[in-house]
Amino acid sequence: MLTAVQVRQVKPGPKRQRLWDGGGLYLEVTPAGGKLWRLKYRFTGKEKLLALGRYPAVSLSEARLRATRAREALEQGIDPSATRKAVKQHHAEAAAHTFKALALEWYAKQSPTWAPSYGERILRRLERDIFPWLGDRPIAGIGAPELLAVIRRIEGRGVLETAHRALFDCGRVFRYAVASGRAERDPSPDLRDALQPVGPAQHFAAPTDPARLGELLVMIDGYKGSLPVAAALKLQALLFVRPGELRRAQWRDLDLKGGEWRFVVSKTRTPHVVPLARQAVALLEELAPLTGSSPYVFPSARSLHRPLSENAVLAALRRLGIPKEELCGHGFRAVARTLLEEVLGYRPDYIEQQLAHTVRDPLGRAYNRTTHLDQRRLMMQAWADYLDALKAAASGKATAAA
Repeated sequence: MLTAVQVRQVKPGPKRQRLWDGGGLYLEVTPAGGKLWRLKYRFTGKEKLLALGRYPAVSLSEARLRATRAREALEQGIDPSATRKAVKQHHAEAAAHTFKALALEWYAKQSPTWAPSYGERILRRLERDIFPWLGDRPIAGIGAPELLAVIRRIEGRGVLETAHRALFDCGRVFRYAVASGRAERDPSPDLRDALQPVGPAQHFAAPTDPARLGELLVMIDGYKGSLPVAAALKLQALLFVRPGELRRAQWRDLDLKGGEWRFVVSKTRTPHVVPLARQAVALLEELAPLTGSSPYVFPSARSLHRPLSENAVLAALRRLGIPKEELCGHGFRAVARTLLEEVLGYRPDYIEQQLAHTVRDPLGRAYNRTTHLDQRRLMMQAWADYLDALKAAASGKATAAA
């Protein structure tokens, strides 16, 4: 039998060494210096080998204890190697059924259909507010009280909308787990009345009085900052696309001769067409010599390979003295939505299609984004001409007052 001193002092040789202790237990010493405990045994007539650990993490006495337990299992007709594989499989399955594992699996399946920014926000909420407390928990064992305690942590920070969004995200993960047979139910609906309400929705600031809009457009025309930001301000009013779509606009998607901008809407991943009025084409043609070497129509001041900062337009509006309570970049969409219908008399479905909202026919089918393109082309030119008329009226009023 081996002694603790022998085990400690044995040196590696050019070949593997086996130091036998008895009963099939031995210490294998590798040429690299590793010391591995092994148990040699027979089961149903076949010779097999069981790894019992590495020295010094597993001492001689501990190795003997593990060998004894393995022999006891053999006496009961149980193969210790098969038992170990079953235990490993159980642990692997348990790890695959944790909330974090299911959430990441769900995210991997769903995120390709989302806008990148939307997916990043969801993953960031999960990593920051959910995984630290629920990530390692088996998803089938998470009930409403435990989920509520985690969501209440978010609520306690005063960010009520984030708390509601996090609960919604968790519900989607639970429903995925139920659908894939790894949980019995989704506990999130039990918490709907347990959280503080978010309160009334906050609408984007948008001046829909034509006279005031004309005054604001005159102020925007007077912007003295960089040409890309000045053009972005004017085009935001002319095109009323989402601010993120505008600042990430790329030259390759623009057809100035044809008067079109075609791109995929980041929010819905659907193709969209923006007809360009003469005024919009003129602004872009003026900008092309300056930023045409960049992939972006509105590149960052720091790098031609990055788009304009999302705060650039907002900061420009503030420098012009236009308060956030009166107008923001997104507010131009609400302005166009209201005035195109109420003043210029255009059909709501034309306007909604131009806003890249989902518009459905009487059978509930979503319209193609190219539907009514000719009519929308006329509408966009009429909108640009209307804005020019508002500016002219506001300028004339200011001149008369002077």
